[in-house]
Amino acid sequence: MTARSGALRIAFIDHVARLSGAEIGLARLLAATDRIEATVVLAEDGPLAPILREAGARVDVLPLAERTRSLTRQEIASASARLGASADVMRYVNRLRNHLRTLRPDVVHTNSLKSGVYGTVAARLARLPSVWYLHDRLSPDYLPREVVPMMRLMASTLPSALVVPSRSTLSTVGRHRRPGLRTAVIPMPVPMPARKAEIRQQVRNVGMVGRLTSWKGQHIFLAAFAQAFPDPPVRARLIGSAVFGETSYERELREQAAGLGIADRVDFIGFTGDVFGELEELDILVHASVLPDTLAISVLEGLGAGVPVVCADAGAVAEYVVDGDNGLLHKPGDVSGLAAGLKRLAGDVGLRRKLAEAGRNTARDFAADAVVGKMVELYARLARANRATR
Repeated sequence: MTARSGALRIAFIDHVARLSGAEIGLARLLAATDRIEATVVLAEDGPLAPILREAGARVDVLPLAERTRSLTRQEIASASARLGASADVMRYVNRLRNHLRTLRPDVVHTNSLKSGVYGTVAARLARLPSVWYLHDRLSPDYLPREVVPMMRLMASTLPSALVVPSRSTLSTVGRHRRPGLRTAVIPMPVPMPARKAEIRQQVRNVGMVGRLTSWKGQHIFLAAFAQAFPDPPVRARLIGSAVFGETSYERELREQAAGLGIADRVDFIGFTGDVFGELEELDILVHASVLPDTLAISVLEGLGAGVPVVCADAGAVAEYVVDGDNGLLHKPGDVSGLAAGLKRLAGDVGLRRKLAEAGRNTARDFAADAVVGKMVELYARLARANRATR
């Protein structure tokens, strides 16, 4: 979307250019408003870059050392890995600070955990206000225990504003924050398709949407699917691909499906740019994360499409899915509980229609026209405050 005259200049910072939830959310944010003039600074080139350009952003690639850019949450537990990463980050901060001084944005917005660290430091050195959009849980169930206090300290002191997609995410930051730190709960926008999915008399496809990674619980889904639908014709669909070096998990899922005797009824769709086209094929959407999600975009997409959902009762999902009202809930990791929910929905088309209609109403609270203005107004307040201070 082309920015209009007088738009706010925002520099968005991200350490990856792959298509994961936070990055897709950023592209949707940029496409949904003409009130910002966006430059996105990526630490690598990749498939995200052309999507951002199509959304109206300028994209600058400022490479970060691969060993630090690809460092996983588990690897950062190593002191030697943190030492090497620190050296890379210090050098990168100086380069990014100089780049920001050239760009002269009104506000810097960091969009990932790593970019939150180096981006907010670079913004401070460039004397620019910054937003750390925290998509991650700062808790020992998500990060190595020894790293959690450091990350909480940085998130609560370095940025001008800390934005999270859900209240449960904010709770993991802790209560001790720098005086004057602005905090806001603003989810990334979720598209609302004009046409809702058909509620068919018979269930034929049950699936999950999201990258293939063990904490998302695709293995829980396959085990529950085998319990709920031991015989044809119902099929399981896994929509999403493995990223961030997690290809071994996809192999494990295929082996699991074979061991359960359902390999011929499990479709590995891979990544798709047409999520709503895939959702229209589903009769039930499953969310099976074994860790709390910070927002669970796939669930909101399903609600918006009018697909009945069965979700793990934890994290942000528990903030907007009410059991029996707009979805069904099960205990995270509970295969039998998920299987029971699937069987219940499959046997009650009236319940599926009821949940689908209520889900569409819920999703409207996350549509672009409901949330993007809040983010833009936050940018405007930070820019005004910075100009007044200067």
